[in-house]
Amino acid sequence: MGALNQTRVTEFVFLGLTDSWVLEILFFIPFTVTYILTLLGNIAIVVTIVFSPRLHTPMYFFLSNLSFIDICHSSVTVPKMLEGLLLERKSISFDSCIAQLFFLHLFACAEIFLLTIMAYDRYVAICIPLRYPTVMNMKVCVQLVFALWAGGTVHSLVQTVLTIRLPYCGPNVIDSYFCDVPPVIKLACTDTYLTGILIVSNSGTISLTCFLALVTSYTVILFSLRKQSAEGRRKALSTCSSHFMVVALFFGPCIFLYTRPDSSFSIDKVVSVFYTVVTPLLNPLIYTLRNEEVKNAMKQLRQRRICS
Repeated sequence: MGALNQTRVTEFVFLGLTDSWVLEILFFIPFTVTYILTLLGNIAIVVTIVFSPRLHTPMYFFLSNLSFIDICHSSVTVPKMLEGLLLERKSISFDSCIAQLFFLHLFACAEIFLLTIMAYDRYVAICIPLRYPTVMNMKVCVQLVFALWAGGTVHSLVQTVLTIRLPYCGPNVIDSYFCDVPPVIKLACTDTYLTGILIVSNSGTISLTCFLALVTSYTVILFSLRKQSAEGRRKALSTCSSHFMVVALFFGPCIFLYTRPDSSFSIDKVVSVFYTVVTPLLNPLIYTLRNEEVKNAMKQLRQRRICS
């Protein structure tokens, strides 16, 4: 035990996406372009909503928060991954690894809660529209956003504390391109079975509970559309289909990675890339390409800028 306390890992080394240096160089360009488009797309949505009075509604307030979270979520992992694609030795200090792990789970959990809140917002707007201005007033919206950040912080602290309390005294090679709880705790110099169960229980409960709440909410919405007019059904289906596409793209990888026991598959890295790199880009694409209000607001902002 004394030897374990004297020898502590000070840095971790990533294996990266692939063993081939040529492939990593080839990956660098499309991933860099994807990251830049993610930043530009989500920043454009935030700016459009902030400077367009017509979009100052609960739905777009939540959408701007989603874009902000996507910017943060991708920025936690992608810059380090891009750096690693150009380096032969991909390393990160212990403290930086823990920080990356903390913020990864903070923004991921915040997005899970936000997508659930957005589904509730659509439920109230479609199923009980007369009560919508009262139920989803701006004060309530701000409180819900505060609550999702508080919940994300608590979840992330739990994951981080369970990780850093373990001893790390020998192996320091992470079979990934970023620090996450499952690959990191595998390097601990002790039995991590109980810790793994606690971590999976925490992440799994949040992911599955919110996903079931989302599915239930959209199911109720679909049944309620039978009473709507043809135009009302078309508009509601357009909005809800965009939301559900984002939910499926985010929750699919999330549930696959965090709701199973301590095990790994060859496809894990592919799913992780989709979860951390691709999904934050798809969110603004889905909401802008399928949303006439956002597209019209962007056009008006561009015209206003040109005229000024």
